[in-house]
Formats: sequence, structure tokens, C-alpha cells
Amino acid sequence: MRQKTLEKCGWRDPVQVLAGLTGRDLVVGLLSDGVGQRGRWSYIAAEPSEILQIAPGDPRDAFAALDACLGPIDAPQPALDPALPPFQGGLVGLASYELGARAEPVVLPRAEPWPDLICGRYDALLAFDHHDQVVWAIGVGAQSRALAAKAAAWLDLPPRPSFEAVLAAPLVPIMSADAYEAAVAKVIAKIAAGEIFQANIARGWQGRLANGAHPLDLLQRLNVQSPAPFAGYMGFGELALVSNSPERFLQIQPGNPRRIEAQPIKGTIGRGGDEVEDQGQVEILTRSPKDRAENLMIVDLMRNDLARVCRPGSVAVPHLFAVQTFANLHHLVSTVVGEALPDLGVGAVLRATYPPGSITGAPKVQAMQVIAGLEPPRGPYCGSLFWAGYDGGLDSSVLIRTTAFVRGQDGWTFQTHAGAGIVADSDPVSERRETQTKIAAIALALSGVLA
Repeated sequence: MRQKTLEKCGWRDPVQVLAGLTGRDLVVGLLSDGVGQRGRWSYIAAEPSEILQIAPGDPRDAFAALDACLGPIDAPQPALDPALPPFQGGLVGLASYELGARAEPVVLPRAEPWPDLICGRYDALLAFDHHDQVVWAIGVGAQSRALAAKAAAWLDLPPRPSFEAVLAAPLVPIMSADAYEAAVAKVIAKIAAGEIFQANIARGWQGRLANGAHPLDLLQRLNVQSPAPFAGYMGFGELALVSNSPERFLQIQPGNPRRIEAQPIKGTIGRGGDEVEDQGQVEILTRSPKDRAENLMIVDLMRNDLARVCRPGSVAVPHLFAVQTFANLHHLVSTVVGEALPDLGVGAVLRATYPPGSITGAPKVQAMQVIAGLEPPRGPYCGSLFWAGYDGGLDSSVLIRTTAFVRGQDGWTFQTHAGAGIVADSDPVSERRETQTKIAAIALALSGVLA
């Protein structure tokens, strides 16, 4: 059992603490909105003790390498005190969408310069309890006290000054409205021909940050304007990622047995202008045959994926078509659970389930092939930002509402995307409008105008 030190500290705003760590090696922030139990905890870490990076041409088995980097899972312990953070050291990583080519029999072009997988092993980190308004400085290993003190010192670092002007010019579409609608029409035709049942087709936008602006400025604005339970940041080298995701991919609760939970989002509608209109939007969404069918197909896909790594008969759907409400959208969210087979590493679970079904389609492999024929490589978009604990626990997001940054000689350039699940009765114009609704918060935070 690894030695741990947990030091309770006074509350700090996690985004401001993160802003004090820019320039450190492999800085990560997993940032919740503080709402409900799933939004209780945020985490920040930097300067990992080990880095695992799998480039597109790397011949290593990425999932086995991930398990090797984490090391053996600690023996099962009594249930964790709910006042203590679920993640107390281990890996934090970014899996690009194209990591799926290592899990499924499909060829995917890569989005240079993004790796398929990068993660750090963090034995010093901060855990922010939004409910009790305290911060835990955590150290793991033989030097746990010193590592906890190192993490606690991050709380006193001065944050970089925020950028007060407009962050970027209006976003430039990578795929025009007409081209996107044509792509949707092609998918509908493939569905009619029996090739697939559903595919998630995305549309991209690009731009450049203003001189002096930083990706963290986007994170700070989204945190205020449109908080999300699976927001995140990762910065390494000349790359940075800002995510405002509402969606959980997989959660594993440690113990014996270990419980796996997936919460795919399928079905979206905008918020209403007042309470009455907003409730009307919820009713439209919950009664929509198209959105319910879209959601149900992915629930079936996730049931099949989890069955690969769960005890026979344990996979169930306790919640179907639940509505979750966010700053500017309502979503239909279902929950799929199962009991993990014994002795499975996190890498083995990801191999069986990656990439997330909600952003591919059904059947998964055929949908991925269709996507590859209609979109440029996705890179981090539709991948996952995750933590994997020494105790066998995991939590991970689906990287939707995500912006990927690359720093060059002229500053930071970026790409951001939004997608829609296409089914037999989809309408190309409506699906294109849905992508614009989904990208609205990011577009407003970056440029002040809608895409």
C-alpha cells in the first residue's frame, strides 16, 4: 500500500490556482462546476514523476503501456470517506480520438502534432472540494509529506494576469454550412442503404488568439459563462487543450467488485428564454422520437462494450433518457453500469470501450469508417481527458465542447468542433443548426459573436 499524506488547506479558486502554474511541465486541471455529487471535486497537478507519450507511429501497445505506467492496483480498501477526494494520486491523461485505431480494426489518419496518448503520473496534486470549500494537498510515496507540501505551495503562486480584450476574431468554419449539410445527407443515405444505423458527424472552426492571450483565458471565461462538470485543461510543450465538456465517458469505482458506469449524451435542445419556454423545451426533447432513438442506439452500443469487461449478467441501464440541464442546453443522458471482471487494468477497460460510443455511432467500427471519410482527423476532439487512481478508480470525460491549441511563431492557433448524431430521420439543416447551438458558448467566449 502506497504511503499518502493529505493536508487540508483553505479554499482557493481552482482556475486561479491553475493560472499560476502555466509554464510548468505537463500542467493538468480537471475542473467541475460544483453541482451535485459528480461536480464536487476538481483536481490540479503539474510536474509529473513520469510521462508516458504514445505518438501516432509508436509501435507500443498504448493500453498496456498505460497500465504499466500506473503500476499494480492497490489492494481493495474499505469504502472511501466521502469527505476525502476520490482521486488521491495516479495518472492524468489525454487520449486523442485516433487512439481508437489501436482499439478497433479501423485505419484513421492522425491530427499532427497531437499524440495518440499522453499521461503523467502525479504523486503531488491538489483536490478541491466545492461542497465543503476546502482544498486537499496530496502527496504519495516515500516522500509523501514533501510532495504534499510542494502541492500546497502551488496555492500561493500568483496567477498570470487575465486577458481583458476580445480573445479572437470571429471563428472561421473549416467546413462550410453547405458542405456539412451535404455530409449529413451522405450519412442519411448510408443509413437508408443499411450500412450503419447512426454516425456522429462534426463540423470544425478555426482561429488565432489575439497577441498576449493564452488558452487559459478561454477556460476562465467559460468557467464563468458556461460552467460544466467535466471541464478540463492540459498544457504541454507547444500544445494546450481547453474543454468545457458536460459528458462523462467512464467512471470506475474501486473496491470488490469494481463498478463501471458510462453516461452517454445523445439528444440536445437549446434553453428557453424564460421558465415556461424552458420547460417546454424539456418536454419537446423528452418526447422527441428522433432524440430517443439516437440515445437508445448508443445505450445498446455501450452495453455491448461494457459486456466485454464486466461480469456476465451485471450490465444494466438504471437510468434511460434522463434530462440534464446546463447553461445553454438540455441533454438526454442515460446511465449504463456493470461490475468489472477481476484484475482488469484501466488500460484493458479503455481498450474494450474506446472511443466513446456517443461520438462514433452504431455499429461503432462502420461509423468510425464513415466519419473518417467525411471529416479531417479529430485529434483531441471526441477523445477523453481522464484520471486513473492507484486504487483502480477512474473518471473520464468525452472531449466535446473542446478547443485544441498549437503555439507557433505567431502565437496560438486553435481548432474547435461540434457534432450531431445522424439517424434515419435527421434533417441536414436542423443538424447543422444543432452544431451551431453546441458551439455557441465557445464562440461567444472567444470572439463575442456566434459562429
